[in-house]
Amino acid sequence: MPSPSQHRATPVAIVYHFFQHYREGILNALASSESLDVRFVADDHDVYGSGVEAWHPGPGVDFELTRCRVLGGHWLWQSGLQRLALRSDVEAIVYLGNPYFLSTWLSALLARVRGKRVLFWTHGWLRPETGFKGLVRKTFYRLANALLVYGETARQMAVDNGFSPDQVYVVFNSLDYAAQKQAREAQAGSDLDGLRSDLFDTPELPIVICSSRLLERRRLDLLIDAAARLRDQGHPVNLLIVGDGPEKTKLEALSDSQGVSARFHGATYDLNELARLYAISAVTVSPGMVGLTAIQSLGFGVPVISHDSPADQMPESEAIIPGQTGALFTHGDVSDLAATIQEWTADIAVPDETRRACIELVENVFNPRNQLSIIEGAVAGRRPTESAG
Repeated sequence: MPSPSQHRATPVAIVYHFFQHYREGILNALASSESLDVRFVADDHDVYGSGVEAWHPGPGVDFELTRCRVLGGHWLWQSGLQRLALRSDVEAIVYLGNPYFLSTWLSALLARVRGKRVLFWTHGWLRPETGFKGLVRKTFYRLANALLVYGETARQMAVDNGFSPDQVYVVFNSLDYAAQKQAREAQAGSDLDGLRSDLFDTPELPIVICSSRLLERRRLDLLIDAAARLRDQGHPVNLLIVGDGPEKTKLEALSDSQGVSARFHGATYDLNELARLYAISAVTVSPGMVGLTAIQSLGFGVPVISHDSPADQMPESEAIIPGQTGALFTHGDVSDLAATIQEWTADIAVPDETRRACIELVENVFNPRNQLSIIEGAVAGRRPTESAG
């Protein structure tokens, strides 16, 4: 019979400057872990002023408020982390792996000296780095026993930079898939034709959706230009832009000047509303970098189009499997983007086979359950292949 100690949950602290609300799925999964006794350590808002809402822990969640200060515009100091590193009732610490967080350098070093297992949860390398910046990043990551990175590209770059494959875990990324699935399934039998007519004067046309903050780096101007080309080529589409941000006024003006059928819906975090919007859409297009937008779209069964330059992408772009869950167009090429959109909007509805492929990828990989399994394995020190879910 196993001894009681074999069932003891490992006390672990997870340290962020603040926890974003859209990470609720994995945070709740961690809070409910049977093998980890998790304490969440963070501020209650983003001191960098992103405007992103913070996660609100539920009853019974062990949350320790630690205030953060921004120094010199980019650097950050988080109070209480040195004391955390010295605590005897914490055996492992998972830090947000950001080298601009000065307090993490000192806290991680102290934790290592005290014999704790230290992990950095980080994007890792998005592109090759050399010179002083590359040296600083590599030195910082060396403070950890292991890295939790979001994608295979980042893992390979870590290995290329001298890290052992056994030190690097691909943890992927996710949203609250259980809630998303419930919202998606609730749309069965709903009046989608009525919604199309409410949103567009030409409801018979395919709808191209993008749900994202309206930022310059999203390059939604390319999407509008591509839609104008498609109209001129006899394949008009409706654009459904869901989100808000500093580029909204400029994009509205561009769509008006181009004569493109575009609906700027504004931001919404209501999953039932999002499920209805995705249910009427043929494809998601994110011409710039694509992050959790891709995971959200695939979870609703809608394929994703983005560009093909890994150095200018986010790790979540790896969820786009060409021909199955979406497509990659030539980076910055409006003509190729238009041609790719045309290929994926042959019908107003997503084909059943494509919808299944999108949903299955999220159910198998990009979900909180799989992330939790990988993180539990990483904290325990199991080999990455043994904890890949």
